[in-house]
Amino acid sequence: MTATATATATVPPPSRLLMLAEGRVLWETGATLALWPWLQLAPRGDGHPVLVLPGLVASDESTRILRRYLRGLGYDVHGWGLGHNFGPRKGVEAAMVQRLRQLNEQHGRKVSLVGWSLGGVFARLLASQHPELVRSVISLGSPLRGSARSTNAWQVYELVSGNSAHDPRRMAHVQSTPAVPATSIYSRSDGVVAWRCSLTDTGPQAENIEVLASHVGMGSHPAVLYALADRLAQPEGGWKPFDGRALGPLVYPRPARP
Repeated sequence: MTATATATATVPPPSRLLMLAEGRVLWETGATLALWPWLQLAPRGDGHPVLVLPGLVASDESTRILRRYLRGLGYDVHGWGLGHNFGPRKGVEAAMVQRLRQLNEQHGRKVSLVGWSLGGVFARLLASQHPELVRSVISLGSPLRGSARSTNAWQVYELVSGNSAHDPRRMAHVQSTPAVPATSIYSRSDGVVAWRCSLTDTGPQAENIEVLASHVGMGSHPAVLYALADRLAQPEGGWKPFDGRALGPLVYPRPARP
């Protein structure tokens, strides 16, 4: 285990106060609806396929706003189509790989992956194991490193998945930087996942983007949606780090280093 992983493993889960603050998701969704015309000024897409994976116990219904937004920008957006995300139950990972291959063959193009929370863990796993099929991977508030008990959801995960939250074999693939452009969007005020656990190692094709958002509001927050549009619009083979300075630190604070 690396020194970084060891340090992150000791991070406590978010406080009860941050958990209570998750109720601001209603405000965040309202802000997105109010700013919808402005969000249309984001870079347009090139039509490549995007697969969106929901968070723990959530379904494609939870990513409806996110998918609608990206579809409106010109992407061919797809939900994961596997019902509620109850973790890596039998057949789930094979079904995701099949879905990824199907979209790749159907379009003749690599697929971008967007995963929210546990969906981001799955997205990183797919990108790590099948980089030849993946154009880029973006995670939203996902626990990418450290201890599962640095989240306020590990008990729910064990209950619905039937698996231990401690899964070093799978997490070794998730924590390592995939061989494709990778972005982790995180918030220090995340009430479910300790934000330090969402940091990815930065590199020539890997970055962190900080936003001021709740965990359950990640998929409907205007700053998150704009960052997604910006990242997905990059030409294949022409990746550059995100630059949110024009919108100021109140929208995109300077990201921490893992």
